[in-house]
Amino acid sequence: MEHKINVAIVGYGVVGNGVAKILDTQKELLKQKSGLEINLKKVFTRNWNKDFPHPIEDSRRAKDLDEILNDEDIHIVVEVAGGIDFPYYLINKALDKNKHIVTANKALLAEKGKDIFTKAQEKNLRIGFEASVAGGIPIIKALREGLVANDIKKIYGILNGTTNYILTSMYKEGKSFNQTLEEAKKNGYAEADPTLDINGTDAAHKISILSSLSFGGFVDFSHVYVEGIQKIDTIDIDLGKELGYTLKLLAIAKSHNEEVEIRVHPTFLPSDHPLSKVDGVFNAVMVEGDNVGETMFYGRGAGSLPTASAVVSDIVSIAKSISLGIGNEIEITSVNWKHKDLNLTKVKDFYTRYYIRFTVPDVTGILAKIASVFAKYDISIAAVIQKEKVVKLQKSVSNKVVPLVILTHTASENNVQLAIKEIVKNNYSIEEPVIIRVEDEEK
Repeated sequence: MEHKINVAIVGYGVVGNGVAKILDTQKELLKQKSGLEINLKKVFTRNWNKDFPHPIEDSRRAKDLDEILNDEDIHIVVEVAGGIDFPYYLINKALDKNKHIVTANKALLAEKGKDIFTKAQEKNLRIGFEASVAGGIPIIKALREGLVANDIKKIYGILNGTTNYILTSMYKEGKSFNQTLEEAKKNGYAEADPTLDINGTDAAHKISILSSLSFGGFVDFSHVYVEGIQKIDTIDIDLGKELGYTLKLLAIAKSHNEEVEIRVHPTFLPSDHPLSKVDGVFNAVMVEGDNVGETMFYGRGAGSLPTASAVVSDIVSIAKSISLGIGNEIEITSVNWKHKDLNLTKVKDFYTRYYIRFTVPDVTGILAKIASVFAKYDISIAAVIQKEKVVKLQKSVSNKVVPLVILTHTASENNVQLAIKEIVKNNYSIEEPVIIRVEDEEK
């Protein structure tokens, strides 16, 4: 049994500094709780010429990667460098050198996870990735251990703090998307380039990882449906309120017999739904299992110390398995080791409810015409809002227009898209309709 476990960190940004701080300042606490001495031996970053929140003395600064990879006394490599290409190279090299891995890299695991986990299994090494989803919320451990007795049926997640902050501010303060995005940048809740957050990619990476854990197979990320919040208008948030809904960027995964439905998009939830109460930069994940029913996990989804807390949890878990001589078999519930690919439901086969806002001429008969098209495609109308306030269009358009909102019962995505196409073709809607999906399950 080994009682001293040496760790190296590659990447020394916000999360790397947090991990080093916890390993150095909480060393005795970790020893007390784990029975092991966990020692941060080396740190590598490409640029040491700046101030760090948690400084590292020269003796622990690695000059290059080989200083870490060729050190047989280093048991665990923590990858927090970011990106895909460099971390993929690093992890493969570290696995070749028989080192266990801890990573917070959701993009890497969502897009290259099949290769990485396959190689780790072949080498009988472990991959810890608790920090890759929802920061300090222990959702990975919950899925592979706490909920192991359950057949997971459904996952709903608010998995991106930036977009949740923006939508919360738009809902509560009535500000535009662009105004709120600038505020988020100013307050440090959005990156200088927030593209992967606001276009839904970040949340899609995370729900892909959770789907692999929950449904026993790997996800082809290129087939995950992703839609961001860039086009969200306050008018739709306000009209949604009238219908009793709150707008969230929701990551959704559902199991349907032999298929798995995975999608990320703006979603109206009933305002009394627990996830509707998750505001600001907080994250939450709701999981439904066949035995436990619905469970919800809530907390900070990003930040130096919350994310570092999850990284250190993985370090301790792997350190314990090293000390006991346990290999990859301890990970058997974390992914499906038959390495099958999940059979993803095609977008056209989604079934949900829909909020659709048309911009229609202020004349009689328009609602009847739209309802007729809906009936043709087997789309049942649940509610209608038509505002009296008129909106002036371009001078070339003689008629004034009003917003017309239709809330549907559960309908086929394919049928909804066909109906919208016909409605636009017939000029029943002057502008392209706004479509927002609604998760409000009907019996």
